[in-house]
Amino acid sequence: MANAQSFSSISFHFLIPMISMFSLSVSSRHSIPNCPKTNTSVINFTSEFVMCQHQVRGSFSVINDCAFKVKDFDMINGGSDVYWWGAVGDSYKNLTNGYVISDEKLNATSYKNESFIVKLSKNVTWDDVKVVAVWKKSLESDFGHVVLEEKTDSPMSPAPAPALSDVKFNGSSVVKVVGEPTMFDNCKVLSDKYRLRWTVRLENNVIDIGLEGAIDIRDYMAFGWADPFKENDHMLGADVAVTGFTEKGHPFVDDYHITKYSECMTNKNGKAEGVCPDTMYVESDDRRERDLVNNTMLVYGHRKDGVSFIRYQRPLKSIDKRYDWNINVKKNMTCIWALGFIKPPDSIRPNYLPENHGKTYGHVHINVSEHVNDCLGPLDNKNKQDQELVIADEMEPLVVTSGPGLHYPNPPNPSKVLYINKKESPLLRVERGVPVKFSIQAGHNVAFYITSDPLGGNVTSRNRSETIYAGGPKAHGVKSKPKVLEWAPNRNTPGQVYYQSFFTQKMGWKVQVVDGGLTDMYNNSVLLDDQQVSFFWTLSKKSISIAARGEKKSGYLAIGFGSKMVNSFAYVGWVDANGKGHVKTYWIDGMNAQSLHPTKEHLTYVRCKSERGIITMEFTRPLDPNCDGDKKIECKNIVEPTSPFPIIWAMGAKWSSDHLTQSNMHSVTSNKPVRVSLIYGSAEVEEDLRPVLAVHGFMMFLAWGMFLPCGILAARYMKHVDGDVWFKIHVYTQWSGLTITFLGILFAAAELRGLHINLLHVKIGILTVILGCIQPINAYIRPKKGDVGEEPSPQRIFWEYIHTYCGRLAVFVGVFAIFSGMKHLGDRYDDENVRGLMRALVVWILAGVLTMLYLEYRRKRHLRQRIFGLGNWVLGDDVDVDEETDLLRRNRIHGVNVDKLALPSERSEIQLEPLST
Repeated sequence: MANAQSFSSISFHFLIPMISMFSLSVSSRHSIPNCPKTNTSVINFTSEFVMCQHQVRGSFSVINDCAFKVKDFDMINGGSDVYWWGAVGDSYKNLTNGYVISDEKLNATSYKNESFIVKLSKNVTWDDVKVVAVWKKSLESDFGHVVLEEKTDSPMSPAPAPALSDVKFNGSSVVKVVGEPTMFDNCKVLSDKYRLRWTVRLENNVIDIGLEGAIDIRDYMAFGWADPFKENDHMLGADVAVTGFTEKGHPFVDDYHITKYSECMTNKNGKAEGVCPDTMYVESDDRRERDLVNNTMLVYGHRKDGVSFIRYQRPLKSIDKRYDWNINVKKNMTCIWALGFIKPPDSIRPNYLPENHGKTYGHVHINVSEHVNDCLGPLDNKNKQDQELVIADEMEPLVVTSGPGLHYPNPPNPSKVLYINKKESPLLRVERGVPVKFSIQAGHNVAFYITSDPLGGNVTSRNRSETIYAGGPKAHGVKSKPKVLEWAPNRNTPGQVYYQSFFTQKMGWKVQVVDGGLTDMYNNSVLLDDQQVSFFWTLSKKSISIAARGEKKSGYLAIGFGSKMVNSFAYVGWVDANGKGHVKTYWIDGMNAQSLHPTKEHLTYVRCKSERGIITMEFTRPLDPNCDGDKKIECKNIVEPTSPFPIIWAMGAKWSSDHLTQSNMHSVTSNKPVRVSLIYGSAEVEEDLRPVLAVHGFMMFLAWGMFLPCGILAARYMKHVDGDVWFKIHVYTQWSGLTITFLGILFAAAELRGLHINLLHVKIGILTVILGCIQPINAYIRPKKGDVGEEPSPQRIFWEYIHTYCGRLAVFVGVFAIFSGMKHLGDRYDDENVRGLMRALVVWILAGVLTMLYLEYRRKRHLRQRIFGLGNWVLGDDVDVDEETDLLRRNRIHGVNVDKLALPSERSEIQLEPLST
């Protein structure tokens, strides 16, 4: 005994320093060096966070003037810009005008029941802070906050602060709970998406219960106590609380009793049976008697981040002995739970009635007095969107109004927010390529617009930039005179944008932009060869947006710009093993895997997906790579919208971006290229039209390379021939050339199914034909020549100008048209024979020019001889000088300046002598 006392004394004296050291350790841990004591009114203040978003939950306490402690803190990851935030109040204006109060950020992936101390920044004191919030700066979002209250003479109890109330339900006092509490003493996991929380208050004969489920807003959460006298069939006879949310989003809880595995109904005897509220079992119409059997009382409920939370109270010992079971706090009891869809009230059944729970139910043994906390971290529902969904319809306009902000999805918010089709700030879903019409009736002080900024309002005041897709400061109206706004999202519109007010922040919400049909998203579409690949495109001023979709399952899809795979630019789309889509560009110069050379084309808005094995790829590229003199091969990949270009395709089993082998070669490919006209939105299988185009070219060569030039040469160099031979040759060759021209045009147009005026060759050809047709019209209306020796009239001179120079210009343009046609033929078929034909045409033109120079020389020499012959003329010579005269310049004969050719005359004297007889 003495030894025991000695041991106790030694132990006691040994523990005293240990306890002192522990106290000092705790005290030093909470103390902050150089912390001035400026405000002690909030020291030891304790409360819990009001949950707003991201499942923020935990207790908060001020430990000194420079720090506060957070305990059992939960939060779903909110991004990289989440801060501890201070404000002078919890209103929208005060919170948005707040500031960062700590250098420590909340950027962890997720917080799970964590406790830590947060130091205030050096320039922050509690005198300036009335609200501490978890704040995301980029979205101005309040995840959760605490309102600080100064201490009074009476000590402050931790929230939720209980206070006895005079209100009774079934012999038990209602414990009044202040605020919106989410903290409990205990938490137990019932399933991966359902949790039970509770706090026992023995002195008040009350248990606080919190049900928390990552479920749909239309689902119920049920929990209760089974019949303690049954070992199986725990559902039958159970005392259950059924919770949920009404259609207007209000929480509710009702006390149920289960008598049968069925939906609540009335049997033949007029008695309720099944899963029914306790009040339905009461046969009396006395409301007070009915209220006595409803032993649950709603405390608080909310719906945040796709998670339902209901807090309610019920007595531990109930006076309702028919439909309730007492809770024994000293032993394990069997409890049942279930989740499922709940049917709202109707004209026949005035209560919310649970339907079949499916497989989401179970039972558990709980002793409510034992401490349990196996809930690690917050519940995280994949579908966090609870806002009502409005799907835009092309036929019906969306009515935009304004109204009170009751359930705004991104708190805090102004008092007035935007409504669409009478729904508060709903999620708006639109389809790319489908026009959306808005009827704006929100008032002249609310300008509606679609923006890339999540807050809207005055973006420039926040030193930020935004992209405005529709609307703006003038998009406002009222019900009597609404403003109609149209918006057509295209494939380049991001997947998420926002509708907001141009003048006030945070009045609107998200716009979800989804892919419609590709035919809606793109202006044009064609089927490529064999109808196994669909090709879509939309042209803009400097770029083209392209999509290609296979019509059969494959591992990759490739399209190529060219008549064949070799010497073509290819675009390959595939989805890797991780489900990520890729689009890559290549230059192909051979028939094996080593002949595929990756290029670095500038592609934007790249997407590739596989749906049930069907590959769809999309991208936008510039029409002209504009490489600024760079000699890379991709710089030659120019898309000319005015010229139809050939497209081919291929599919295969798999693709790799790293090392290509023979296994990556295609398993199926197009048989023929399809020529696509980007401007006209048409396509045709490429056929070998070289014989047709060759005949067309030969006919044009006959017309503009032989007949028409010969007619011009005859008019200039054959006038010395007796008779009107030159005139006949001139007329017949001109008419023959024009006839052949029209026949060649008709022949080409018939084979090519029309004239593609966008082509340079066609434009030059049309100009040539116009100039050629002017000549016979000009000849028909020519003025009379006049008599020999008579001055020509001004009309005749003007006609000479028109006739001469139009004819020469027509031949010149015609020859240029022949060259452009041959170039177009070469570009279309990449035919080396065309180059040889162009060389031959150049030789022919040079021969014609040399012939013309020789004839011009002979003509001038002949003219000189005629002029010198005129110098010996005495009585006259039989020469029609007027035929030789150039009417355009009267001092010229056949273009030769007579004044320059005349020899200088010597002065001669003639002496007349009388005749001698």
